[in-house]
Amino acid sequence: MLKRLINLDLAHGRTFFLWGQRQVGKSTLLRTIYPNSRYLDLLNSELFLKYSRAPQTLREELEAQPLKSGLVIIDEVQKVPQLLDEVHWLIENRKQAFGLCGSSARKLRRGHSNLLGGRALRFELSGFVSQELGNSFDLVRALNRGYLPPHYLSDIAPELTRSYVNDYLKEEIAAEGLVRTLPAFARFLDLAALSDTEIVSYSTFARDVGVSSNTVQEYYQILVDTLLGSFVPAFAGKSKRRIAKSPKFYFHDVGIVNHLAKRGEIESGSSLFGKAFENWVFHELRTYNFYSRKFADIAYWQLSKVTEVDFIINKMETVVEAKATNRITSDHLTGIRSLGEEFRKMKRKVVVSCESSPRRTEDGIDILPYQEFAARLWSGELF
Repeated sequence: MLKRLINLDLAHGRTFFLWGQRQVGKSTLLRTIYPNSRYLDLLNSELFLKYSRAPQTLREELEAQPLKSGLVIIDEVQKVPQLLDEVHWLIENRKQAFGLCGSSARKLRRGHSNLLGGRALRFELSGFVSQELGNSFDLVRALNRGYLPPHYLSDIAPELTRSYVNDYLKEEIAAEGLVRTLPAFARFLDLAALSDTEIVSYSTFARDVGVSSNTVQEYYQILVDTLLGSFVPAFAGKSKRRIAKSPKFYFHDVGIVNHLAKRGEIESGSSLFGKAFENWVFHELRTYNFYSRKFADIAYWQLSKVTEVDFIINKMETVVEAKATNRITSDHLTGIRSLGEEFRKMKRKVVVSCESSPRRTEDGIDILPYQEFAARLWSGELF
């Protein structure tokens, strides 16, 4: 098993939530780190029915057979929200620690479930990042197959992704009753995938899908709540010129985007490769941000369609542009230089590219091969 970079040591002896989209490896990780813990998997229909009918059974079982050490791990905890009241009682009265694992907090929040009022730490596991794969990391493979461990490692990734998307629609959306009209949501998913890495236009989507703008916003929130994607807001700094203010949206797995957008095989140098490359850069930044527990703000800035900076981290501490080309020219640096003219306080300026070796321009822009970008990011040099 490849060693994952997420560090749960902070949760030692404490209750925690571990969130992550389906198949990122949450269950495998917890079984590996806590092999002697009592493990309750609510995907098991027998356990699901038992605790759904009588949530207090959990408390009664632990009272009858208290653990001398270790966690009680509850996998897919969102399936039986009532269990969290019992978890809360056991934390307070028996000092029992829990590892609570799930792929969506949406059902818990919408049902006003007990999220333990700050008594639990929160972690989020992502798909594979480059540093977890080490020398075996293959960018073209990642941009075609995605970051989910079973998909990245498999030779039948397209089939696995097809099943994943179909199961997601069936289980997470239809079975949970999250949307009223599944065909409209399916159409929305296709359009959202085509617009991955781009500015969100709720009104355009509403017109194309045949629903209201409010419904489109709700659909996007479903993707966020089920950990399938994230918004990147527009940079909020004061500007002398008119800039974009709507957020961008990024799926957390580019393999899902490829399937929904019917991209086929993505080849280096193509425009689709460039979009997938930007998704990968965001994936690395976002995952490092979570795993390092820095929780930096990540935004974007756009003055025009050709004058843009993909990622602004911690209000200009670092700015990052993703350019999937093997030769960066002055035209590729327009966005960062325009941003510098506007604000003049950027600490680090980075362009992630497919060039073969790193270099620095006269005005201090670091042009990094993607391998070097990843190495510097995960060593903590960028933010």
